[in-house]
Amino acid sequence: MRQVVVIPDLHGRVDLLRAVVDEYPNAHFLSLGDAIDRGPRSMPTVALLLELRAAGRATLLMGNHERMAQEGPRWYRDYLGTHDMGDYRRAMEGYQWWMRAGGDTVRKELGGLTLEQFPALLDEYLHLPDLKRVVYVTADGEIHDEAPGEDRPSVLVSHAAPPVAHQTHPNPLSAALWLRPFEGPFPLPGGVVYSLHGHTPVRQPTRLGRHVYVDLGAYETGRLAVVEIGNPQARPVIRVLHGRGAPELARKYMHFGEAMPAEDVRVGESRPVPPSASPW
Repeated sequence: MRQVVVIPDLHGRVDLLRAVVDEYPNAHFLSLGDAIDRGPRSMPTVALLLELRAAGRATLLMGNHERMAQEGPRWYRDYLGTHDMGDYRRAMEGYQWWMRAGGDTVRKELGGLTLEQFPALLDEYLHLPDLKRVVYVTADGEIHDEAPGEDRPSVLVSHAAPPVAHQTHPNPLSAALWLRPFEGPFPLPGGVVYSLHGHTPVRQPTRLGRHVYVDLGAYETGRLAVVEIGNPQARPVIRVLHGRGAPELARKYMHFGEAMPAEDVRVGESRPVPPSASPW
């Protein structure tokens, strides 16, 4: 049985990713996506995630920022084959969409970024054949593409929300990248005990019904919540790693639901995690 540790939105905080790897030298990591944009070092973050994946130590999920970053290169590839200026226009519109949403920080980090000279490392990450949108984790640490069913309790893990058809996102797999907690309800498949997400910044790890949200705005607050998934029917162990940042900025984040117990860990320090009861 392997230990699975979920890492929410890193947004270029490779320092916090390295701290997580140091804290869990034998774990398998499950990244919730949004590893890029906004923060200072997207490219080293991508490089380390790819290194962990190559070593069989990480499963990577797509976030909405990865999805936006894909749009320009996708249409530019089409343009190279068709020479259709409509494809080129769509490529530039996709590129600008990403730039406005946070991609400009990657451009500045690189000292320049164009569709014509797109970074090979970033292109590899964005187009991984197994960059998933939704997975299910069982007590043995196995990660499944489909819900295992009633006889094998599991945790649904995706970037933003469970995959449901929604009026703004009819494709459930698209909804899993974009929806906010207030855009539910989010019914869960049979056998799924709870779901786990990033995407929506919260002041502290938060439970709303059977859904848990753990994006603490690490890129600016320096606070990264990591979740140890063990028995799905028990309360997940949550640790909040504290690195460089401005934690007071969390005051602007959404406040809803019920605060989840979490253990604070200063980067470079290791503290025991107290046992906790099941809320499910």
